[in-house]
Formats: sequence, structure tokens, C-alpha cells
Amino acid sequence: MPRASGGTAPAVLLLHGDERFLVEEKARALIAGWKEELVSDFGYEPLDGGALTAARLQDAILQAPFLDPIHVVWARGVPATRAESMAPGLAQVPATTRLLMTINGRIGATNKLAKAVTAAGGKVEESSRMRGRALTDWTVKRAEELGLTRTVGMQVARVTHADLGVVDSELRKLAAYKESGAKLTPEAVNELLAGAREDEVFKLTDNILPHPTAQAWTIARNLTRSGYQPTSIAYRIARHLALVLEVRAKQDRGESLQNIQGNMSQHSFVVQKAYDAARSVQPDRLEAALRAIRDYEWEVKSGQVDAELGLEVLLSRL
Repeated sequence: MPRASGGTAPAVLLLHGDERFLVEEKARALIAGWKEELVSDFGYEPLDGGALTAARLQDAILQAPFLDPIHVVWARGVPATRAESMAPGLAQVPATTRLLMTINGRIGATNKLAKAVTAAGGKVEESSRMRGRALTDWTVKRAEELGLTRTVGMQVARVTHADLGVVDSELRKLAAYKESGAKLTPEAVNELLAGAREDEVFKLTDNILPHPTAQAWTIARNLTRSGYQPTSIAYRIARHLALVLEVRAKQDRGESLQNIQGNMSQHSFVVQKAYDAARSVQPDRLEAALRAIRDYEWEVKSGQVDAELGLEVLLSRL
């Protein structure tokens, strides 16, 4: 019979999947519940999954409780590509150990680690990417949990990028706005939602590399005319270029797209776009572009240039 830890949660749990926000949310809730059973800080042992080895994992699992009734271990953020190498660490799991493992990415049912968890009497749970109706239903439910209306949840679902982390952040911002006493009208919601123009920002970054196209200027003008701050646009471009530069470095080391996606916190779709863009541009050009954005931001803050006109000049420099 599988071992259970107080309630219905298994004593050994593996969380994985493409929807990293849900994986992290489930993990934090479970760890919080387990930590309530502890009487000291010695009973909780977090492990960095990126540098974890099977031997180190086994040492943590076999550690006997000191002052506490149980020993809680959280192996957090194990890369999907290294999951199977962790399997030997679960050869023996004492009844006093509570083990949670979270994977950066998705693993198959035949994965050796998944099998080892099951063999230890544990459970494997996958959080699949939410799309369409499922994403809308989740957004509406989360909105209601935060004291917002179903209508607000529907509006957020329509205009926000399909990333649960972004959706949750936008809903919490709206809830804070409402709690301040301000009236949350449809117009106010639209103004508050950074994601309302997210698609346009993505289009802009798509048209930046390998060289800015004529459409890049058109998109930038439309964004500023709709109320998006020029310096915010420059910041978003800088984030995109920095991501492309990071991905390019990983490409040069011979890493595959799947491996890069599994080891980065950004949405897999965003990493895919950066991966494709990185093939067409040299690192020195990306670094020069980042320096140009830094100079633009300094010139705006020091009052040397108008932010909107300076943005158009910046695009020409890129």
C-alpha cells in the first residue's frame, strides 16, 4: 500500500509538466502543509535540482529526523533531461521522510524516475499546458477566488498572454486595485492589464531581429499612441535581446532546444522564438544592441532626448 502523509497527500510526490506555474503552486502548498508538522528548522531540507546528484538526493532522503517527527525534502527544479539519473536515489525511502521532487519540464510515464517514485509508494502528477476553454475556466475561477467578478476573469482571459504566471499576476494587480477602493470598470481593467498589448509587443520583438523591419516602426508608434510608455517598450526589447543572447550561448555549447527549454524559467514558446532568432544574429551584435538601449534609457532619464522620438532613433541604431 502506498505510504500517505497525514491526509491524502502521498509521502513521496513527483510534480512535472509544461505548466510550470501549476507545478510550483502545488509544490508550495504541499511544502507549507508538511512544514506545519515540524517543530524546528532542521526538519526541512531544500535541494537545488540543477546541481543535484542521485547520491546527494539519497543522503537527504535517508537523513533521520533530529527534533522533528518527519524529515521534509524538496528537490526543486530538476531538469527534465537529468530526471532519470535521479532514480537510484530513491532506492530506499524511510517512513519518516516526506519527499517532493519538481521537474523543469515534462517526463514520460516510462521515465526511470517516475517508476522509482511509484515503486516507493509515491505518486506522479503532470500539469499540462492549459489552452482554450480550460485556460479561460482557470482564469475565471482564480478571479473569483481573489474577489473579482466572473466578467473581469473573462476579460483577463481574452487579452492576457496565455501564461498562467502572467494571468495570476494580472489578476492580483486588479484585486489590489479594487481593494484600494477604486472602481474596477471595464475601461480601468483594460488600462491596467499589461497583457492587453502583449501580442503587439511580441510582434515588435519578432520584427527586431536580425534587423528592424519597416513594420517595427509602425508597431512601436501604435504602442506609444495606445498609451504604452516608450521606455517600457525599450525595456521589453532589451529583455528579448538578452534572452536571445543567453540562448545563443547555449546553442554555441551544443545544447538542444528541448534541453534549453527544460532549463529556463521562461515560457517554452518564448524560448522557441528566441532559439529561432539566435540562429540569425551574432553575439557581438546583440551586445551592441543592449548597449544602445542602455544609452537610450540614460539619455531619456537625463532629459537629453524625447522618449518617443528617441525610441525611433533607437530602432534605427538596432
